[in-house]
Amino acid sequence: MVSLLAVYSSTGTLAYKYQGGNIVYYLFKHGSTLIFGLIITFIVHLIPYRLYFGVSQILIFISVPLLALTLLMGTNLNEASRWITIPGIGMSFQTSDLAKFALILYIARYLSFKNKNDLIKDFRYGFQPILIWIIIICGLIFPANFSTSAILFITSMSLLLFGRAKIFHLLSVLGVGIAFVIIIILAAPHISDWGRIGTMASRIESFVGSNKGKEENPVDNFQVDQAKIAIVTGGFFGKGPGNSSQRNFLPHPYSDFIYAIIIEEYGVFGAIMIILAYLVLLYRAFLIVSYSKSMFAAYLAIGLSFSLVFQALINMGVAVNILPVTGQTLPLVSMGGTSIFFTSAALGIIINVSKDNSKEKKSKDKEEDVIEA
Repeated sequence: MVSLLAVYSSTGTLAYKYQGGNIVYYLFKHGSTLIFGLIITFIVHLIPYRLYFGVSQILIFISVPLLALTLLMGTNLNEASRWITIPGIGMSFQTSDLAKFALILYIARYLSFKNKNDLIKDFRYGFQPILIWIIIICGLIFPANFSTSAILFITSMSLLLFGRAKIFHLLSVLGVGIAFVIIIILAAPHISDWGRIGTMASRIESFVGSNKGKEENPVDNFQVDQAKIAIVTGGFFGKGPGNSSQRNFLPHPYSDFIYAIIIEEYGVFGAIMIILAYLVLLYRAFLIVSYSKSMFAAYLAIGLSFSLVFQALINMGVAVNILPVTGQTLPLVSMGGTSIFFTSAALGIIINVSKDNSKEKKSKDKEEDVIEA
């Protein structure tokens, strides 16, 4: 409901620009996407989560060539190849969303294997094999979408930490990753024509106050300034639904900066409610994990939920200017197709794990009743 209201309010300018003033067009389009997403959640929640144990292998092997194909022949948007068009259908989707989904499933599968014999603590036979897959997937996403690559990398490391990998191994890899990003930023002036590396570097420079970065990214700085205005004018209770004025100035108020529009219309109170909704989701995922007897189920639930909530926190951090501009959407709220569909599938899997826990609990209760009788 929040998504429908926020997108409907923030797409007015878009409607006048591309739909001849038909402001209902994007409401129905986004509403249809959300309904289809709910249908996906319902269908996926009926599928036993154990099926993804084998499916994860298929998805990870499909993701690698798709990401490579996207880099070479993908649809160019905002100077980056992130989309691939399905031949014959004409439908496009963002391959990084599939890769992110596939990698989390695969890590959950891998950890459930390696933790049985505590092999995950061994670097060569436990940690290194999964690290190679993480580097391949994140490396293929990196040139076109640094923020998605970074979020997926951190999510993967967090899941490995939850899977009892050695902290020394994780910190070592994290240190190498940070060093790599710093080198890329320093080398950006010489390789700025490759993907979005130049844009990434200038965004970080702009965020830390560099005049050079601000000059190279006037649009990003304009967005940040307009988001600040939206937040300040929203006050505690906001201007009310549909009364945003900054939606007419922000270039992408329906996706990257939708949280700023929500604050403007619903105030600090509405902003806190959104944060709490995501945190409750994460809390519920931890409860599901605590009840799960299957390690695979536990890793699935925590990996998928953490990925969703972490992305949401990144989006909100950008909107309030405590993080540099990333281009990440607010899961289940921002307008979009691929992101909503894969998020809906992830929620379906989490619900199925929860449902399986309930069945096991009921079965155990019946056994105890029989024993007592």
